[in-house]
Amino acid sequence: MKVLVPVKRVIDYNVKVRVKADGSGVDLANVKMSMNPFDEIAVEEAIRLKEAGIATEVIAVSIGVKQSQETLRTALAMGADRAILVVAAEDVHTDIEPLSVAKILKGVIDAEEPGLVLCGKQAIDNDMNATGQMLAALLGWSQATFASKLAIEGDSATVTREVDGGLQTIKVKMPAIVSVDLRLNEPRYASLPNIMKAKKKPLDEKTPADFGVDVTPRHTVVSTAEPKTRKAGEMVGSVDELVAKLKEKGAV
Repeated sequence: MKVLVPVKRVIDYNVKVRVKADGSGVDLANVKMSMNPFDEIAVEEAIRLKEAGIATEVIAVSIGVKQSQETLRTALAMGADRAILVVAAEDVHTDIEPLSVAKILKGVIDAEEPGLVLCGKQAIDNDMNATGQMLAALLGWSQATFASKLAIEGDSATVTREVDGGLQTIKVKMPAIVSVDLRLNEPRYASLPNIMKAKKKPLDEKTPADFGVDVTPRHTVVSTAEPKTRKAGEMVGSVDELVAKLKEKGAV
């Protein structure tokens, strides 16, 4: 069984994001980029499935700018077998919309015919949490979102999901789309020998046109602004004083 893992190049989660002075978007100049953390967890789970003898091949896919090669090489260094880069933008500030990403992934899946797609539940740059669900709808496949535990048994997958009320366990038929959550696993670090080996692993380049997909954005970013700075808190000496303050401010 092939396992396909979409990965996205995003601003490293340790970096403090800055907005451009003109408010036209996020400043990416000299900013460290890395693999989306949720996607990293998906790659790790796919590799574990291969190590367990359940998966035969792990394919990493990225859609975006040419620089996404670095992200794919990271996935290859972790243990993915090969990679596919769909160059869909020239400008690093261009974010391909989820529906376009899902359509391109459908084209890749139609060509590769994997039995399972593991993806991060969301990207930390736009927090859309939509691509996995859209892809499942386009393919007509089963889907399980927010997975914190995954077990493959024959032609079905048992997934424990993190929901507002606690944990929910469901069973879905394969092939399936599974979006992963933070507590599924802890991704491994790529060793130096594996980083060197990753340079020799196959990485194919495609374009959206190869899959008949138009990536022209349907939305326009009007302006971008940083969140307002929160006002400092105020200490109170008793519950009565707290209630009085809340009444004074109209909170109760």
